[in-house]
Amino acid sequence: MKKLSVNGAEIPAIGLGTWTLDGGTCTDLVSHALGIGYRHVDTAAIYGNERAVGEGIRRSGVPRSDIFLTTKVWWTDLAAADLKRSAATSLERLSLDHVDLLLVHWPNPAIPLAETMDALNRVREEGLARHIGVSNFPSRLLAEAVRLSEAPLVANQVEYHPYLNQDKVHAACRKNGMAMVSYCPIYRGGALLDEPAVAEAAARHGRTPAQIVLRWHLEQEDVAVIPRTSRKERLAENADIFGFSLDAGEMAAISRLRSAGRRLCDYGFSPEWDRP
Repeated sequence: MKKLSVNGAEIPAIGLGTWTLDGGTCTDLVSHALGIGYRHVDTAAIYGNERAVGEGIRRSGVPRSDIFLTTKVWWTDLAAADLKRSAATSLERLSLDHVDLLLVHWPNPAIPLAETMDALNRVREEGLARHIGVSNFPSRLLAEAVRLSEAPLVANQVEYHPYLNQDKVHAACRKNGMAMVSYCPIYRGGALLDEPAVAEAAARHGRTPAQIVLRWHLEQEDVAVIPRTSRKERLAENADIFGFSLDAGEMAAISRLRSAGRRLCDYGFSPEWDRP
């Protein structure tokens, strides 16, 4: 499976997102995904499923060293002591001694970013995380986080799909040698998969519309995707996106949909987003 080489990390280009998955369903899906070739799993403290994810990893039988595992620290836990406690507690729930990537889940303007980034670096130094990064950071905040971090940041995980322009964030990631990891990469399906630009490309390539959208992501430099699904049969479909490519016309047609400016994840604590 394709990997992104970014600031010393090797991040598999497609992973399993686990937001909203829990209990036995989550464990089964993680185990099955790893069994069919996935090597990248994404979770977070706030998801409440780290125990289930850890159990899925153990059940899979795949060596831990072959798996790239991400978890995240919630935005209320970004003071130094809270961040360290969150990271340690996540590892307890996962029953692991480290994660491959620890992210600040959302920025928090009430806590100095310098304090947060220092704490994130200390967690890395202590071996709780091999790599560090951020999530939901617009380009201005990303530049500040990079400046404040002693160790290189390897990823910014953001909402990205053909209905949302993230050119500024992507450019900032590339400037700093980072990956941009797309969550909600197919906009939770629906209308996007019926768009002519997507449906026509699917017909031409003999692929599903979801595969076309996921391929659109991976045609972009150092972009990874972590689609979530609760259906085992979707796991294989989502991963089967490496045997074809989209041409420039198809890429442009799908990219034009970004003018819609639709964002799924926007909350009262969200930062000020980049404008296209």
